Amino acid sequence: MGVFLGVLAVMPAARGFGQGCVAAHSNQRSMDELVRVWDGGTTRGLSIHNLTVEIGYRVYNSNKYFIGDEEINRRNATRNHQNIFDIGVEYRFTPQWSFIADVPVFDGSRNQLYPPSGVFQVSGLGDILLGAQRWIFRPPTEFGGNVAVNAMVKVPVGINNARGSALYRGKTIEATADQSMQPGDGGWGFTIGAQGYKSMWRRADLYGQAQYLFNPMDTNGVPTFRSQPGQSVMSVTDQYLYRLGVSQGLPKVRGVALSLGVRGEGVPVRDLLGDSNGFRRPGSVISIDPGLMVNVRRTTLMVNGPWALRRDRPPSVPEIENGTKRGDAFFADYTVIVGISHHF
Repeated sequence: MGVFLGVLAVMPAARGFGQGCVAAHSNQRSMDELVRVWDGGTTRGLSIHNLTVEIGYRVYNSNKYFIGDEEINRRNATRNHQNIFDIGVEYRFTPQWSFIADVPVFDGSRNQLYPPSGVFQVSGLGDILLGAQRWIFRPPTEFGGNVAVNAMVKVPVGINNARGSALYRGKTIEATADQSMQPGDGGWGFTIGAQGYKSMWRRADLYGQAQYLFNPMDTNGVPTFRSQPGQSVMSVTDQYLYRLGVSQGLPKVRGVALSLGVRGEGVPVRDLLGDSNGFRRPGSVISIDPGLMVNVRRTTLMVNGPWALRRDRPPSVPEIENGTKRGDAFFADYTVIVGISHHF
């Protein structure tokens, strides 16, 4: 029974976890070890010198306005539409060690109503991630479970100062696109992550994933055209993602499984390393995360539809220090995630 849990969203730059105006567009590592049966047996895992290529797509529209965790009805809401593509590569050179890489591509549009107002359209390459992953126990394991840890370096090759035409004080100017529209963030960083699975009842697995992006750089010098104290340039933010759930193979149907879990993602108010000045939209989204996985030989198709249960936009460091109005953000109700992977 094929079971696949990779959410191939992407991590452009340091982005990819949160939704909408909360600037994050992140990737989570695929879990091919959850593919139970390829050859009629029960062995998990792949042979060494195995190359896996993944292509993922994530789309959402954020137009629900929040102050804190309260949704405010607005007739003329800003609409933020984002398409995030990701090309992921994993090369396993021992049963436990793999080289991993993610190359994200971002495309989006934002109908911004507040000054500078206009329709911003941005497309471009995000920040690339390069690193390694290691399974703690040599696969396959006798107890039907394993845990992997990974670390990746974020190389700031993505666009972080995309601009567009906008109306400001009665004049048409070239203005910086919103932070949530920037494919990259301009700072070197690194991620630390873990994932694991454990066999439960017949053809079912408990799974978990967690990842944290460290961005030690404070600000990147890109102007925001904001007049609020301390928010004139963009902050380079940490981001996080976690998932926990159960996957269940369908009875009498080979290579098809359903999954259901909880997904959390966001941008913290303060980074774990370095300062947290400049403009950022800290926030968090907790979603219910249903999914469908279909495996045919060495190819797996995955569809997920995280649906937001709770959204929150706490005040940022400049807002706290200057006692200004609590910030706001637009969030999406749901995200559509589609991914396909092939093992060569």
